[in-house]
Amino acid sequence: MSAIIGWAHSKFGKLEDMELEDLLATVSREAVEDAGIGFDEIDAIYVGNFGMFEKQSFPAAFTLDADPAFRFKPATRVENACATGSAAVHMGLNDLAAKRSRFVLVVGAEKMTKASGAEIGDILLNASYRKTEADTPGGFAGVFARIADLYFQRYGDQSEAMARIAAKNHANGVHNPFAQMHKDFGFEFCNTVSEKNPTVIGAIRRTDCSLVSDGAAAMVMTDTETALRFPKAVHFRASAHAQDYLPMARRDIIQFEGCTQAWKRAHEQAGTSLNDLSFVETHDCFTIAELIEYEAMGLAKPGQGAQAIKEGWTMKDGKLPVNPSGGLKSKGHPIGATGVSMHVMAAMQLTGNAGGMQLDNPQLAGIFNMGGAAVANYVSILERLR
Repeated sequence: MSAIIGWAHSKFGKLEDMELEDLLATVSREAVEDAGIGFDEIDAIYVGNFGMFEKQSFPAAFTLDADPAFRFKPATRVENACATGSAAVHMGLNDLAAKRSRFVLVVGAEKMTKASGAEIGDILLNASYRKTEADTPGGFAGVFARIADLYFQRYGDQSEAMARIAAKNHANGVHNPFAQMHKDFGFEFCNTVSEKNPTVIGAIRRTDCSLVSDGAAAMVMTDTETALRFPKAVHFRASAHAQDYLPMARRDIIQFEGCTQAWKRAHEQAGTSLNDLSFVETHDCFTIAELIEYEAMGLAKPGQGAQAIKEGWTMKDGKLPVNPSGGLKSKGHPIGATGVSMHVMAAMQLTGNAGGMQLDNPQLAGIFNMGGAAVANYVSILERLR
C-alpha cells in the first residue's frame, strides 16, 4: 500500500486574488516542500478539477508552475463529479501500486466563484442525469430536496436532525483555519426558518447547504516502505470505490447503496469495522446527505440516523466524531479540491497537527467522498505510521 508524507491546503472561500493556476501551483509547491523531497523526485502528478466554472480548462499543466523541475513530468486531470479529488487520489494510488512511480503528487482545486449563481446551479446539474433530472427546480439543492422529501415520506420529518448536523459542523468549523465560514450558529438558528436562514427549496434551508468555494489541497504519496523513512507518514489501510447508476430513478435513492458498498469493501480490505474508527470525514454537501450516510456506513439502522446526532454520537466528544473539520458545510466545497482536502484533514488529525480541531489520540480515520447523488462513492481508511 501507500502513504501520505506531505500536504498543503489553501484557505477555502471566495479567493478573489487567486486564479486557478495560482491555487494549483501554490499548493503543489507547498506539499512537496512539506514532504521534504526535491521537485525533481516527483514522478507523476494527478489533478482533480471538475471544471466548467470558468472558460480556462486544461488545468493539469498549471501544476508545472510550482517549480521548473516539474516541466515534462506527466500530469493528468481527473474528474468524477464531487468525488473528483478522491478519484485523483485513487489514480495516484494505482500508479504507486503498479510501481510506475516512487513519489506522486495529487492536487485538487476549483475556482467556482467566477461563475454566477445561475451558472453554478446549471454546471452542478452535470453531476445528475440530465435527461430526466435537469429540470429539477433549485438545481442540485433541488435534487437533495427531493431526496429529503422521499426520506421524510418514509421515516418522518427529519428537519431537526438536519439542523443539529448543520450546527455541529459549523461549531467544528470555527476551529479550522482553512474553513470558509467561522461561525457557530447554534441549533436554534439552524432549526428556524428566518430572513437570514431562508428556505432554499423544499426541506432544504440555507444552513442545510454546503458553500460555493474556491480552494485547493495537495499531498505527496509514496509506497509505505519508503514512507517509513520520513518524519511523518499516514498509511492507506484501505481504499475503495463503488460506482452506482446515474439516474436516481434506477435506485432506492434514500439508501445510498454505493456508499454502503464502498464502506464494506474498505473494511474488508483493512480488516476493520466501523467501531475501530476514531473519526470520519464524510461528504455533507447537504445535511440530509450526512444523515443518510450515518445509516449507509452502519452507524445507525435505516431511518434512525437522527439518533446518532441527537444522542451526540457524532460530536467531537462522541463515540464516532464526524466532520471534526467542519465538513463541506462549514469548510466549503470547491468541487475538485474536496476529496484531497478530506484526506489532508484526516492526515493532520492522525499526526497530531490539527490545532483547534484536534481529537484525543485518533488512531484510524475513515473518509467518505461522494460524487453526484451517491453515484461515485470513495472510502479511505487511514492510520498513522510515523
